[in-house]
Amino acid sequence: MVIKKRCQKIIELLQTAYTNVKCALEFKNTFELLIAVILSAQSTDKQVNIITKRLFKKYKTPEDFAKLTYEKLASEIKGCGLHNNKSKAIINTCRILIEKFGGNVPRDRKLLEELPGVGRKTAGVILAIGFNKPVLPVDTHVHRVSKRLGIASGKNPLKTEEELMRCIPKELWKDAHLLFIQHGREICTARSPKCSACVVESLCAKSGLS
Repeated sequence: MVIKKRCQKIIELLQTAYTNVKCALEFKNTFELLIAVILSAQSTDKQVNIITKRLFKKYKTPEDFAKLTYEKLASEIKGCGLHNNKSKAIINTCRILIEKFGGNVPRDRKLLEELPGVGRKTAGVILAIGFNKPVLPVDTHVHRVSKRLGIASGKNPLKTEEELMRCIPKELWKDAHLLFIQHGREICTARSPKCSACVVESLCAKSGLS
């Protein structure tokens, strides 16, 4: 089966298995999403949601965060990894949002990636989830699942992103991102994947399975 047809069938099967998939991070607006995604680096979405639930009650705007000291914010987000670095990134990002963008989150990838704490994957999530743009962010789940399925080489996230965008229709990029994450969390886990319960096992190359 040629790669594009395999990808199409995989997406169809995953859509059947996982209905109404959505971003696991909890947020009310694009600014809150930006903060949550920065916090999610080397941390679980569940832990980030615990932190942001109380954080966003105290601080709601870039102006609120920009007034904080690095030490104060670090103490507020201590439950997630790299809290000192994330504190500096968030405060500096908020100051840039105020100075350059009127407190708004930019819709341009290049501008997003210039913000402290925002890399390609983070920018992709903001664009796809926050602005509903056709983007296919590649995190560890997307990278692992697509490699195991044999629809990407798995050399690095950027290479995986390029390969997936070639074989998946543009209108399905956002859905594919969410579906692969869900599948990676529930079935195609990093350790001991549940292959017998996998709806796409018959389409899995398994060459990258370890």
